[in-house]
Amino acid sequence: MTAAVIEREGEILIAQRRADAVHEALRWEFPGGKVEAGEALEDCLRREIKEELDLDVEVGALIGVSSHVYRSAGGEGLHVLLLCYRCRYLGGVARPLEVRDSRWVRRSDLARFDFAAADVPLLPLVRSDR
Repeated sequence: MTAAVIEREGEILIAQRRADAVHEALRWEFPGGKVEAGEALEDCLRREIKEELDLDVEVGALIGVSSHVYRSAGGEGLHVLLLCYRCRYLGGVARPLEVRDSRWVRRSDLARFDFAAADVPLLPLVRSDR
């Protein structure tokens, strides 16, 4: 899985999961998604950001990696390895196409949002990344 830290004018874009999400519905996350077979990580991230939010980005350096197991009600686990990249905003107006909502927020305000468990370990890295 990939995630993007997209910065524009001192703010970072975060997205809210849809109400029908399988894991952690309505929690906030750094936008991104699943890598398709044979797809480069950078290509995945550009594609997912376009599909979810209709934005164009340039993928930069890796900020960090998070590993988390989401448990279902039946006790089954889904292991997620989340690779988080710094991305440069190239254009477009964020529209919630495959997410419930999105917001541009200051780094200092990230702690005010209820983030998905896989994204939580990335928060200190994102807050300190420049």
